[in-house]
This record gives sequence, C-alpha cells and structure tokens, in this order.
Amino acid sequence: MNITIVVGSHRKDSQSSRVGKYIAEDLAHIDPAVTVNTIDLAENPLPLWDESVWRGDSEYAALWKPYRDTMRKADGFVIIAPEWAGMVPPGLKNLLLFAGPREVGHKPALIIAVSASRGGSYPVNELRTSGYKNSRLLYIPEHVLVQDVADVLVEEKPASDRDAWLRRRIEFADRILLEYAKALAPIRSRGLTEHADFPYGM
Repeated sequence: MNITIVVGSHRKDSQSSRVGKYIAEDLAHIDPAVTVNTIDLAENPLPLWDESVWRGDSEYAALWKPYRDTMRKADGFVIIAPEWAGMVPPGLKNLLLFAGPREVGHKPALIIAVSASRGGSYPVNELRTSGYKNSRLLYIPEHVLVQDVADVLVEEKPASDRDAWLRRRIEFADRILLEYAKALAPIRSRGLTEHADFPYGM
C-alpha cells in the first residue's frame, strides 16, 4: 500500500512539514509494509494552474509530472493544511486544481489541519466544501486539528497530557485511513469509476 502525504504550507521548514514527518513515522509504525511518500509545497514550486497543463508539450506538464506520478501511485492521502488567515494556503488549492481523477479519484484522504493557536477548523470546512468535486477525492469522516502546533509532536515523548492525547488521536485516524485505502482499492479496480459520459461531478 502507498500513502502520499501532502504538506500544504509554502513556508520552508514549516511546522506543517514537521507534522508531516510525524505522520509518516506513525504510518510506518502502524504498518511497516506501507510505502509513504511526501509532497511538500515549501516555496510553492508549482505555477498557478492553467488548462495548458493538459497538453503533453506544455511547460506545465514537465513541472507537474513528478507530482502527478507520485499521486497516481497512491492508495490514499494525508492532506496537511495550515490555517492561513482562516483559509487553506493557495498553493494547496492550486495543487488540487492540478490533481484530477487519475491522480486522486476515489482515493481516501485524511485532513490534518494545523494552527499556531487554537484554530484549524476553517481549513477542514474549506477542503470538505471544495477541491473534490471533479477530482473525486474522498475525504474520510475523521480529521485531526493540530492546535498550538509549536508545543506538540516535538520530542519523542509527549510534553503534556494534551500532546499524548493528540498522538493517540492521530494514530486512530491514521489506522482508519489505512482501512479505507484497503477497502476502496477493489472499487477502483472494477473500472466502474471511469465512466466517459460522466467525467465531472455535479
């Protein structure tokens, strides 16, 4: 099984990137057979989406290819979304414009929202509301809010009872994501999800 973690922060050495590394370690601990890849949007490496990306000779196509190939191999995703002014970072929304059904369609995704204070709920709502319609990305019912991020998931051992609770909550959500990934793979393999008459959501 292959899980891809998408770190949605544009910042270099971001807290979201650190959370992504923790998630990768947790998934490997739960199931050592799982392959974990990470797409880190530090410094926003993708240009703003343009429909020319669908042309094979486009300059966009070459930039998109490594991300595309990684996402196509994935059986599931962890989407790490820091809250910037109550919103998902634009680079993450841009990536979701690039990603189509062949990359993420009918694959489960766990949302991990990150906040420097006690926020984080707005990115969860934003992602559940948009960014899935045409791509068919499936956000699972579970999500995690990593609040006061600088104080948690830092050391090998929990720094507080709340840190310990958060680690248990992450493991719980990661385990459910893996089960969704196993369960949805046969649905995609049957070919039912690829219908030429209905390429877009309603």
